[in-house]
Amino acid sequence: MPVRGRIDDGDDGHKALSNFQGPVAGAPTGLRATAARYALLPLRLFLGITFTYAGLDKLTDSHFLTGEGPDSISGTLDAVHDSAGLTWMVDLAQHSPQGFGTALAIGELAVGLGTLAGLWARLAACGGAVISFCLWMTMSWASEPYYYGNDLPYMFCWVPLVLAGAPYWSVDAVLTARRRRRGRQIFG
Repeated sequence: MPVRGRIDDGDDGHKALSNFQGPVAGAPTGLRATAARYALLPLRLFLGITFTYAGLDKLTDSHFLTGEGPDSISGTLDAVHDSAGLTWMVDLAQHSPQGFGTALAIGELAVGLGTLAGLWARLAACGGAVISFCLWMTMSWASEPYYYGNDLPYMFCWVPLVLAGAPYWSVDAVLTARRRRRGRQIFG
C-alpha cells in the first residue's frame, strides 16, 4: 500500500508520497523476521524462571528466614556488610533481616511471575533491574574481578525488557489487542 499524505501543489487531493508497496526497505522477512520478532522471548523465559525459582527457594528454605547460620539472610548480611558498595542498604536491611528477606523473596517471585506471564512486563522488568542493582551494590560488590559477580549482568539483562516489554505471548499483548478492538488505546 503506498504511503499517502497531503501534498500542497494547488491540488486538494491526496497523492502517493511513495510507490513502495512493501515493509520497510531492508527489514528482515520470512524466518529472519520471525526470529527478530521473538528474539527477547528466551531472555524473558530465562529471567522469569530464574527469579521465580529464587523467590520460591528463599520462601521455602528453612534456614533463609531464620536468624541462624551462614545460610540465613541475617548471616549473609553480616558477611557482606563491610565489603558492600552501599553499606547503608545493608544497615537498613539489618534492622529487620527476616522482613527484608521476605520482601526480597516476594519481590523476586512477583517479578518472575510477571515476566513469565508478560503481565505489566515493563514494570516487572524495572523491578527485576532494581532488585539486581541492589544485590549488586550489596551482595556481589566485592567480587573481584567485577565480572565474577552475577548481579551486574542480571541488571543489564533486564534493560531490553524494560525498553521492549513483552509484545508477544503475553497478557500485555492480549490486553493491548483487546483495547485496540474496542478502539481505546492508553498511549498512542
